[in-house]
Amino acid sequence: MQEFDVIFKLLIIGDSAVGKSCFLLQFTEEDFKEDHCITIGVEYATKLITTNSKQVTLQIWDSAGQESFRSITRSFYRNAHAVILMYDITRMHTFSSLSEWLREVRLNSAPEVLIYVVGNMLDLEDQREVPASKAEAFVAEEGLAGFMEASAKTSEHVNEYGNI
Repeated sequence: MQEFDVIFKLLIIGDSAVGKSCFLLQFTEEDFKEDHCITIGVEYATKLITTNSKQVTLQIWDSAGQESFRSITRSFYRNAHAVILMYDITRMHTFSSLSEWLREVRLNSAPEVLIYVVGNMLDLEDQREVPASKAEAFVAEEGLAGFMEASAKTSEHVNEYGNI
């Protein structure tokens, strides 16, 4: 008996330590670990969601952000339906890296892949270096599918997959 109507492959990419793994853990298990170990290669999780009266199985792939793992993670772009480009709102250089990550996506994914930008660590608003308006402009200029900010730590906006 089929438990889902659709399988949807989603990748989360971005620089090291922007909170990709914590975001994944919060989204799939509603949990946060302050001392999460660094991802080596790729982590994987699934989540069953209902949207538009359809049961959707999300296959979520969390890639390591270090340059040394990029050759490994490139193969995971294939057959992806959507990609989240994640940055840390408190570190401008992680936002500046999005152009390179976007280039990787466009080189290795199908042209119709949906690309979203997520600014993580919204709970550290008082340390913000990246204005939301800068990310919104990037999304508009590049013709990407959407933008939102979230906090993997507090879970703020993490489960609002329908809004991005």
